[in-house]
Amino acid sequence: MERTQQTSIEKAYEIAKEIYASYGVDTDQAITQTLAVPLSLHCWQGDDVVGFEGSDSLSGGGILATGNYPGRARNGDELRQDASFAFSLIPGKKRFNLHAMYAETGGKKVDRDELEPEHFKKWIDWAQEQQIALDFNPTFFSHPKASSGYTLAHPDNAIRQFWVRHGKACRRIAAYLGKTLNEPCIDNIWIPDGSKDLPLDRLGPRERLFDSLNEILKESYPAGHIIDTVESKLFGIGSEAYVVGSHEFYMGYAVQRQIGLCLDMGHFHPTETIHDKISALSLFVPTVLLHISRGIRWDSDHVVLYSDDVRDVCRAVVRANLVNRVAFALDFFDASINRIAAWVIGARSFRLALLEAFLEPVNQIRKAEMGGKLHERLALMEEAKTLPFTAVWDYLCYREHIPNGPTWRSQVERYEREVLSHRR
Repeated sequence: MERTQQTSIEKAYEIAKEIYASYGVDTDQAITQTLAVPLSLHCWQGDDVVGFEGSDSLSGGGILATGNYPGRARNGDELRQDASFAFSLIPGKKRFNLHAMYAETGGKKVDRDELEPEHFKKWIDWAQEQQIALDFNPTFFSHPKASSGYTLAHPDNAIRQFWVRHGKACRRIAAYLGKTLNEPCIDNIWIPDGSKDLPLDRLGPRERLFDSLNEILKESYPAGHIIDTVESKLFGIGSEAYVVGSHEFYMGYAVQRQIGLCLDMGHFHPTETIHDKISALSLFVPTVLLHISRGIRWDSDHVVLYSDDVRDVCRAVVRANLVNRVAFALDFFDASINRIAAWVIGARSFRLALLEAFLEPVNQIRKAEMGGKLHERLALMEEAKTLPFTAVWDYLCYREHIPNGPTWRSQVERYEREVLSHRR
Protein backbone atom coordinates (compact mmCIF):
# COMPACT_ATOMS: atom_id res chain seq x y z
CA MET A 1 0.00 0.00 0.00
CA GLU A 2 1.31 3.42 -0.91
CA ARG A 3 2.26 5.80 1.88
CA THR A 4 -0.24 8.42 0.72
CA GLN A 5 -3.05 5.85 0.86
CA GLN A 6 -2.00 4.80 4.37
CA THR A 7 -2.03 8.42 5.48
CA SER A 8 -5.49 8.96 4.00
CA ILE A 9 -6.89 5.90 5.78
CA GLU A 10 -5.36 6.94 9.11
CA LYS A 11 -6.56 10.53 8.73
CA ALA A 12 -10.11 9.46 7.83
CA TYR A 13 -10.13 7.07 10.77
CA GLU A 14 -9.12 9.77 13.24
CA ILE A 15 -11.98 11.98 12.03
CA ALA A 16 -14.44 9.07 12.24
CA LYS A 17 -13.13 8.16 15.70
CA GLU A 18 -13.83 11.69 16.93
CA ILE A 19 -17.35 11.70 15.46
CA TYR A 20 -18.22 8.34 17.01
CA ALA A 21 -16.77 9.45 20.36
CA SER A 22 -19.32 12.28 20.40
CA TYR A 23 -21.97 9.52 20.38
CA GLY A 24 -20.23 7.64 23.19
CA VAL A 25 -18.84 4.95 20.87
CA ASP A 26 -15.28 3.64 21.18
CA THR A 27 -14.21 2.75 17.62
CA ASP A 28 -11.11 0.83 18.73
CA GLN A 29 -13.29 -1.38 20.91
CA ALA A 30 -15.79 -1.86 18.08
CA ILE A 31 -13.01 -3.07 15.79
CA THR A 32 -11.75 -5.53 18.41
CA GLN A 33 -15.28 -6.86 19.00
CA THR A 34 -15.94 -7.23 15.27
CA LEU A 35 -12.75 -9.17 14.62
CA ALA A 36 -13.35 -11.52 17.58
CA VAL A 37 -16.69 -12.89 16.34
CA PRO A 38 -16.11 -16.20 14.50
CA LEU A 39 -17.60 -16.61 11.03
CA SER A 40 -17.80 -20.13 9.61
CA LEU A 41 -17.15 -20.30 5.86
CA HIS A 42 -18.86 -23.17 4.05
CA CYS A 43 -16.77 -25.59 2.01
CA TRP A 44 -19.55 -26.22 -0.53
CA GLN A 45 -19.20 -22.82 -2.22
CA GLY A 46 -15.78 -23.93 -3.50
CA ASP A 47 -16.93 -26.96 -5.52
CA ASP A 48 -20.67 -26.39 -6.20
CA VAL A 49 -21.74 -28.92 -3.50
CA VAL A 50 -20.28 -31.85 -5.47
CA GLY A 51 -18.17 -33.44 -2.70
CA PHE A 52 -15.52 -36.14 -3.01
CA GLU A 53 -17.64 -39.25 -3.50
CA GLY A 54 -17.14 -39.45 -7.25
CA SER A 55 -20.18 -37.52 -8.40
CA ASP A 56 -19.92 -34.96 -11.18
CA SER A 57 -22.61 -32.72 -9.78
CA LEU A 58 -25.05 -32.14 -6.98
CA SER A 59 -28.11 -34.39 -7.07
CA GLY A 60 -31.30 -34.50 -5.03
CA GLY A 61 -32.26 -32.76 -1.84
CA GLY A 62 -34.09 -29.93 -3.53
CA ILE A 63 -30.93 -27.84 -3.88
CA LEU A 64 -29.28 -26.83 -7.09
CA ALA A 65 -25.97 -25.16 -7.96
CA THR A 66 -26.35 -23.36 -11.27
CA GLY A 67 -23.58 -22.06 -13.51
CA ASN A 68 -20.32 -23.38 -14.91
CA TYR A 69 -17.69 -20.79 -14.06
CA PRO A 70 -14.21 -22.28 -14.65
CA GLY A 71 -11.94 -23.32 -11.79
CA ARG A 72 -14.12 -25.46 -9.53
CA ALA A 73 -12.09 -27.24 -6.83
CA ARG A 74 -11.96 -30.93 -7.77
CA ASN A 75 -10.40 -32.44 -4.65
CA GLY A 76 -9.50 -31.70 -1.07
CA ASP A 77 -6.12 -30.15 -1.82
CA GLU A 78 -7.63 -27.67 -4.30
CA LEU A 79 -10.52 -26.82 -2.01
CA ARG A 80 -8.17 -26.16 0.91
CA GLN A 81 -5.88 -24.09 -1.32
CA ASP A 82 -8.82 -21.95 -2.48
CA ALA A 83 -10.18 -21.54 1.03
CA SER A 84 -6.76 -20.53 2.37
CA PHE A 85 -6.52 -17.87 -0.32
CA ALA A 86 -10.03 -16.61 0.48
CA PHE A 87 -9.07 -16.41 4.18
CA SER A 88 -6.23 -14.02 3.29
CA LEU A 89 -8.81 -11.55 1.94
CA ILE A 90 -11.27 -11.71 4.83
CA PRO A 91 -10.68 -9.97 8.18
CA GLY A 92 -11.63 -11.46 11.53
CA LYS A 93 -11.79 -14.85 13.22
CA LYS A 94 -12.77 -17.68 10.88
CA ARG A 95 -14.00 -21.27 11.05
CA PHE A 96 -14.63 -23.72 8.22
CA ASN A 97 -17.81 -25.71 7.71
CA LEU A 98 -17.64 -29.24 6.24
CA HIS A 99 -20.26 -31.63 4.94
CA ALA A 100 -19.82 -35.37 5.40
CA MET A 101 -19.58 -35.79 1.61
CA TYR A 102 -16.14 -34.09 1.78
CA ALA A 103 -14.55 -37.12 3.46
CA GLU A 104 -11.22 -38.21 1.97
CA THR A 105 -11.09 -42.00 1.95
CA GLY A 106 -8.01 -42.53 -0.21
CA GLY A 107 -10.03 -43.95 -3.09
CA LYS A 108 -11.70 -46.61 -0.93
CA LYS A 109 -15.50 -46.87 -1.08
CA VAL A 110 -16.82 -45.90 2.35
CA ASP A 111 -20.56 -45.41 2.62
CA ARG A 112 -21.87 -42.60 4.73
CA ASP A 113 -22.93 -44.73 7.66
CA GLU A 114 -19.35 -46.02 7.95
CA LEU A 115 -17.51 -42.69 8.05
CA GLU A 116 -14.96 -42.18 10.79
CA PRO A 117 -12.83 -39.26 12.03
CA GLU A 118 -9.81 -40.67 10.16
CA HIS A 119 -11.51 -39.75 6.88
CA PHE A 120 -11.16 -36.08 7.83
CA LYS A 121 -7.52 -36.17 8.93
CA LYS A 122 -6.35 -33.87 6.13
CA TRP A 123 -9.00 -31.34 7.11
CA ILE A 124 -7.86 -31.48 10.73
CA ASP A 125 -4.20 -31.01 9.75
CA TRP A 126 -5.14 -28.05 7.55
CA ALA A 127 -7.32 -26.50 10.27
CA GLN A 128 -4.43 -26.72 12.73
CA GLU A 129 -2.16 -24.98 10.21
CA GLN A 130 -4.75 -22.26 9.71
CA GLN A 131 -5.44 -22.07 13.47
CA ILE A 132 -9.17 -22.38 12.92
CA ALA A 133 -11.97 -24.59 14.22
CA LEU A 134 -14.18 -26.80 12.05
CA ASP A 135 -17.95 -27.23 11.90
CA PHE A 136 -19.76 -30.23 10.45
CA ASN A 137 -22.95 -31.34 8.69
CA PRO A 138 -24.34 -34.80 7.94
CA THR A 139 -25.13 -35.09 4.22
CA PHE A 140 -28.70 -36.29 3.73
CA PHE A 141 -28.81 -35.75 -0.06
CA SER A 142 -26.90 -36.72 -3.25
CA HIS A 143 -27.15 -40.43 -2.36
CA PRO A 144 -29.19 -43.36 -3.81
CA LYS A 145 -30.91 -43.87 -0.44
CA ALA A 146 -32.13 -40.24 -0.57
CA SER A 147 -33.53 -40.47 -4.11
CA SER A 148 -37.14 -40.71 -2.91
CA GLY A 149 -36.80 -37.37 -1.13
CA TYR A 150 -37.05 -38.99 2.30
CA THR A 151 -34.26 -39.94 4.74
CA LEU A 152 -34.79 -39.76 8.52
CA ALA A 153 -38.57 -39.75 7.95
CA HIS A 154 -38.52 -42.53 5.36
CA PRO A 155 -41.31 -45.12 5.78
CA ASP A 156 -38.85 -47.96 5.07
CA ASN A 157 -37.17 -48.76 8.36
CA ALA A 158 -34.01 -50.13 6.68
CA ILE A 159 -33.44 -46.87 4.79
CA ARG A 160 -34.30 -44.80 7.83
CA GLN A 161 -31.82 -46.75 9.96
CA PHE A 162 -29.08 -46.19 7.37
CA TRP A 163 -29.54 -42.44 7.80
CA VAL A 164 -29.72 -42.76 11.57
CA ARG A 165 -26.34 -44.51 11.49
CA HIS A 166 -25.05 -41.70 9.28
CA GLY A 167 -26.28 -39.11 11.77
CA LYS A 168 -24.56 -40.96 14.61
CA ALA A 169 -21.32 -41.27 12.65
CA CYS A 170 -21.35 -37.53 11.95
CA ARG A 171 -21.83 -36.65 15.61
CA ARG A 172 -18.90 -38.93 16.45
CA ILE A 173 -16.77 -37.16 13.84
CA ALA A 174 -17.89 -33.70 14.96
CA ALA A 175 -17.07 -34.47 18.59
CA TYR A 176 -13.63 -35.65 17.53
CA LEU A 177 -13.06 -32.45 15.51
CA GLY A 178 -14.07 -30.35 18.51
CA LYS A 179 -11.88 -32.30 20.90
CA THR A 180 -8.85 -32.24 18.60
CA LEU A 181 -9.13 -28.56 17.69
CA ASN A 182 -10.03 -27.44 21.23
CA GLU A 183 -13.23 -25.67 20.20
CA PRO A 184 -16.76 -27.13 20.09
CA CYS A 185 -17.75 -28.27 16.61
CA ILE A 186 -21.28 -27.35 15.55
CA ASP A 187 -22.98 -30.40 14.05
CA ASN A 188 -26.02 -29.12 12.15
CA ILE A 189 -28.74 -31.53 11.00
CA TRP A 190 -30.76 -30.57 7.93
CA ILE A 191 -32.76 -33.09 5.91
CA PRO A 192 -34.62 -32.57 2.63
CA ASP A 193 -37.60 -34.79 3.52
CA GLY A 194 -40.86 -33.57 2.06
CA SER A 195 -43.45 -33.95 -0.67
CA LYS A 196 -43.89 -32.21 -4.01
CA ASP A 197 -47.66 -32.49 -3.79
CA LEU A 198 -50.26 -32.75 -1.08
CA PRO A 199 -49.73 -35.73 1.26
CA LEU A 200 -52.54 -37.27 3.26
CA ASP A 201 -50.38 -38.15 6.24
CA ARG A 202 -48.49 -35.17 7.67
CA LEU A 203 -48.08 -36.57 11.19
CA GLY A 204 -46.51 -39.96 10.46
CA PRO A 205 -43.32 -38.64 8.81
CA ARG A 206 -42.86 -36.18 11.67
CA GLU A 207 -43.23 -38.96 14.23
CA ARG A 208 -40.56 -40.94 12.36
CA LEU A 209 -38.25 -37.90 12.20
CA PHE A 210 -38.77 -37.31 15.92
CA ASP A 211 -37.79 -40.92 16.71
CA SER A 212 -34.80 -40.83 14.32
CA LEU A 213 -33.43 -37.66 15.92
CA ASN A 214 -33.84 -39.19 19.37
CA GLU A 215 -31.77 -42.19 18.25
CA ILE A 216 -29.07 -39.98 16.71
CA LEU A 217 -28.79 -37.78 19.78
CA LYS A 218 -28.88 -40.65 22.28
CA GLU A 219 -25.13 -40.75 22.83
CA SER A 220 -23.80 -37.88 24.91
CA TYR A 221 -20.50 -36.09 24.30
CA PRO A 222 -18.72 -33.42 26.38
CA ALA A 223 -20.22 -29.96 25.77
CA GLY A 224 -16.77 -28.64 24.92
CA HIS A 225 -16.55 -31.00 21.94
CA ILE A 226 -19.86 -30.64 20.08
CA ILE A 227 -22.88 -28.34 19.78
CA ASP A 228 -25.92 -30.02 18.21
CA THR A 229 -28.26 -27.91 16.09
CA VAL A 230 -31.25 -28.63 13.84
CA GLU A 231 -32.38 -26.61 10.81
CA SER A 232 -35.79 -26.13 9.20
CA LYS A 233 -36.84 -25.11 5.70
CA LEU A 234 -40.13 -23.73 4.43
CA PHE A 235 -39.96 -25.56 1.10
CA GLY A 236 -37.55 -26.74 -1.57
CA ILE A 237 -37.52 -28.13 -5.10
CA GLY A 238 -39.55 -31.32 -4.79
CA SER A 239 -40.96 -30.42 -1.39
CA GLU A 240 -43.18 -27.51 -2.32
CA ALA A 241 -46.30 -28.88 -0.62
CA TYR A 242 -44.91 -30.33 2.59
CA VAL A 243 -41.63 -30.30 4.54
CA VAL A 244 -41.33 -32.74 7.42
CA GLY A 245 -38.76 -30.65 9.32
CA SER A 246 -40.73 -27.42 9.47
CA HIS A 247 -39.77 -24.46 11.65
CA GLU A 248 -42.42 -25.37 14.20
CA PHE A 249 -41.20 -28.97 14.36
CA TYR A 250 -37.56 -28.09 14.96
CA MET A 251 -38.28 -25.18 17.28
CA GLY A 252 -40.33 -27.49 19.50
CA TYR A 253 -37.72 -30.23 19.27
CA ALA A 254 -34.80 -27.90 20.11
CA VAL A 255 -36.65 -26.42 23.09
CA GLN A 256 -37.62 -29.84 24.40
CA ARG A 257 -34.14 -31.33 23.96
CA GLN A 258 -32.29 -28.13 24.84
CA ILE A 259 -30.12 -28.21 21.75
CA GLY A 260 -29.30 -25.42 19.30
CA LEU A 261 -31.64 -24.19 16.59
CA CYS A 262 -30.45 -23.03 13.17
CA LEU A 263 -32.21 -20.17 11.38
CA ASP A 264 -31.29 -19.90 7.71
CA MET A 265 -32.12 -16.46 6.29
CA GLY A 266 -33.36 -18.05 3.07
CA HIS A 267 -35.46 -20.82 4.61
CA PHE A 268 -38.55 -18.79 5.37
CA HIS A 269 -41.22 -17.11 3.30
CA PRO A 270 -39.56 -14.62 0.89
CA THR A 271 -41.02 -11.69 2.85
CA GLU A 272 -40.26 -13.14 6.30
CA THR A 273 -37.06 -12.03 8.04
CA ILE A 274 -35.35 -13.75 10.94
CA HIS A 275 -33.81 -10.95 13.00
CA ASP A 276 -36.76 -10.64 15.38
CA LYS A 277 -36.75 -14.38 16.08
CA ILE A 278 -33.27 -14.32 17.63
CA SER A 279 -34.00 -12.64 20.96
CA ALA A 280 -37.22 -14.65 21.36
CA LEU A 281 -35.45 -17.97 20.79
CA SER A 282 -32.55 -17.01 23.06
CA LEU A 283 -34.92 -17.43 26.03
CA PHE A 284 -35.61 -21.07 25.18
CA VAL A 285 -32.62 -22.67 23.44
CA PRO A 286 -28.93 -22.64 24.44
CA THR A 287 -27.55 -21.74 21.00
CA VAL A 288 -28.91 -20.05 17.88
CA LEU A 289 -26.98 -20.86 14.70
CA LEU A 290 -27.54 -18.29 11.96
CA HIS A 291 -27.01 -19.31 8.36
CA ILE A 292 -26.24 -16.02 6.67
CA SER A 293 -27.73 -16.36 3.21
CA ARG A 294 -29.83 -14.42 0.70
CA GLY A 295 -33.03 -15.71 -0.79
CA ILE A 296 -34.39 -14.57 -4.13
CA ARG A 297 -37.91 -15.74 -4.85
CA TRP A 298 -37.87 -19.52 -4.42
CA ASP A 299 -34.08 -19.85 -4.15
CA SER A 300 -32.54 -19.55 -0.70
CA ASP A 301 -28.82 -19.53 -1.38
CA HIS A 302 -27.53 -16.47 -3.20
CA VAL A 303 -24.23 -14.78 -2.29
CA VAL A 304 -24.59 -12.67 0.83
CA LEU A 305 -24.58 -8.91 0.34
CA TYR A 306 -24.48 -5.93 2.67
CA SER A 307 -28.27 -5.88 2.72
CA ASP A 308 -30.86 -4.55 5.14
CA ASP A 309 -31.62 -8.12 6.21
CA VAL A 310 -28.00 -8.86 7.15
CA ARG A 311 -27.66 -5.49 8.89
CA ASP A 312 -30.86 -6.17 10.87
CA VAL A 313 -29.54 -9.56 11.97
CA CYS A 314 -26.24 -8.08 13.17
CA ARG A 315 -27.97 -5.23 14.97
CA ALA A 316 -30.42 -7.63 16.65
CA VAL A 317 -27.56 -9.74 18.03
CA VAL A 318 -25.41 -6.81 19.18
CA ARG A 319 -28.25 -4.77 20.67
CA ALA A 320 -29.41 -7.76 22.73
CA ASN A 321 -25.83 -8.59 23.74
CA LEU A 322 -26.24 -12.13 22.39
CA VAL A 323 -22.91 -12.41 20.60
CA ASN A 324 -21.80 -15.28 22.84
CA ARG A 325 -25.08 -17.19 22.33
CA VAL A 326 -25.20 -16.93 18.54
CA ALA A 327 -23.02 -18.66 15.94
CA PHE A 328 -22.65 -17.22 12.44
CA ALA A 329 -22.10 -19.31 9.30
CA LEU A 330 -22.31 -18.50 5.60
CA ASP A 331 -24.56 -20.68 3.44
CA PHE A 332 -24.84 -20.09 -0.29
CA PHE A 333 -23.49 -21.58 -3.51
CA ASP A 334 -23.15 -19.84 -6.81
CA ALA A 335 -21.38 -21.57 -9.71
CA SER A 336 -21.95 -18.69 -12.13
CA ILE A 337 -19.21 -16.41 -10.74
CA ASN A 338 -15.68 -16.77 -9.39
CA ARG A 339 -16.24 -18.99 -6.34
CA ILE A 340 -13.49 -17.44 -4.25
CA ALA A 341 -14.85 -13.95 -4.90
CA ALA A 342 -18.25 -15.27 -3.77
CA TRP A 343 -16.75 -16.37 -0.44
CA VAL A 344 -14.95 -13.04 -0.01
CA ILE A 345 -17.93 -10.86 -0.97
CA GLY A 346 -20.22 -12.74 1.40
CA ALA A 347 -17.80 -12.79 4.33
CA ARG A 348 -16.74 -9.16 3.98
CA SER A 349 -20.36 -8.01 3.62
CA PHE A 350 -21.28 -9.81 6.83
CA ARG A 351 -18.24 -8.46 8.68
CA LEU A 352 -19.00 -4.90 7.52
CA ALA A 353 -22.59 -5.21 8.78
CA LEU A 354 -21.29 -6.54 12.09
CA LEU A 355 -18.88 -3.62 12.44
CA GLU A 356 -21.69 -1.18 11.75
CA ALA A 357 -23.74 -2.86 14.49
CA PHE A 358 -20.91 -2.55 17.02
CA LEU A 359 -20.53 1.13 16.08
CA GLU A 360 -24.18 1.93 16.70
CA PRO A 361 -24.61 4.30 19.69
CA VAL A 362 -26.62 1.66 21.57
CA ASN A 363 -26.19 3.26 24.99
CA GLN A 364 -27.57 6.61 23.82
CA ILE A 365 -30.44 4.91 22.00
CA ARG A 366 -31.25 2.80 25.06
CA LYS A 367 -31.15 5.84 27.34
CA ALA A 368 -33.60 7.66 25.07
CA GLU A 369 -35.89 4.63 25.04
CA MET A 370 -35.78 4.20 28.82
CA GLY A 371 -36.46 7.89 29.28
CA GLY A 372 -39.52 7.74 27.07
CA LYS A 373 -37.93 10.00 24.43
CA LEU A 374 -38.99 7.85 21.52
CA HIS A 375 -38.50 10.58 18.93
CA GLU A 376 -34.86 10.81 20.05
CA ARG A 377 -34.52 7.02 19.82
CA LEU A 378 -35.76 7.09 16.25
CA ALA A 379 -33.56 10.06 15.34
CA LEU A 380 -30.43 8.36 16.73
CA MET A 381 -31.20 5.16 14.83
CA GLU A 382 -31.46 7.16 11.62
CA GLU A 383 -28.29 9.20 12.30
CA ALA A 384 -26.34 6.01 12.97
CA LYS A 385 -26.98 4.86 9.41
CA THR A 386 -24.95 7.73 7.94
CA LEU A 387 -22.08 7.88 10.43
CA PRO A 388 -18.66 7.24 8.78
CA PHE A 389 -18.39 3.51 9.46
CA THR A 390 -16.69 2.85 6.12
CA ALA A 391 -13.70 4.90 7.32
CA VAL A 392 -13.53 2.57 10.33
CA TRP A 393 -13.84 -0.44 8.02
CA ASP A 394 -10.96 0.76 5.84
CA TYR A 395 -8.83 1.19 8.94
CA LEU A 396 -9.81 -2.26 10.24
CA CYS A 397 -8.64 -3.87 7.00
CA TYR A 398 -5.47 -1.77 6.94
CA ARG A 399 -4.65 -2.67 10.56
CA GLU A 400 -5.19 -6.39 9.87
CA HIS A 401 -3.15 -6.28 6.64
CA ILE A 402 -6.23 -7.29 4.64
CA PRO A 403 -6.39 -5.74 1.15
CA ASN A 404 -9.26 -3.42 0.50
CA GLY A 405 -11.25 -2.25 -2.52
CA PRO A 406 -9.62 -2.84 -5.89
CA THR A 407 -6.58 -4.54 -4.34
CA TRP A 408 -8.44 -7.67 -3.22
CA ARG A 409 -10.25 -7.88 -6.54
CA SER A 410 -6.97 -7.74 -8.46
CA GLN A 411 -5.56 -10.50 -6.24
CA VAL A 412 -8.57 -12.69 -7.06
CA GLU A 413 -8.05 -12.00 -10.77
CA ARG A 414 -4.39 -12.99 -10.51
CA TYR A 415 -5.28 -16.21 -8.63
CA GLU A 416 -7.84 -17.04 -11.29
CA ARG A 417 -5.28 -16.47 -14.02
CA GLU A 418 -2.43 -18.38 -12.32
CA VAL A 419 -4.35 -21.20 -10.59
CA LEU A 420 -8.03 -21.61 -11.48
CA SER A 421 -7.62 -21.27 -15.25
CA HIS A 422 -5.35 -24.37 -15.30
CA ARG A 423 -8.09 -26.64 -13.92
CA ARG A 424 -9.94 -28.58 -16.61
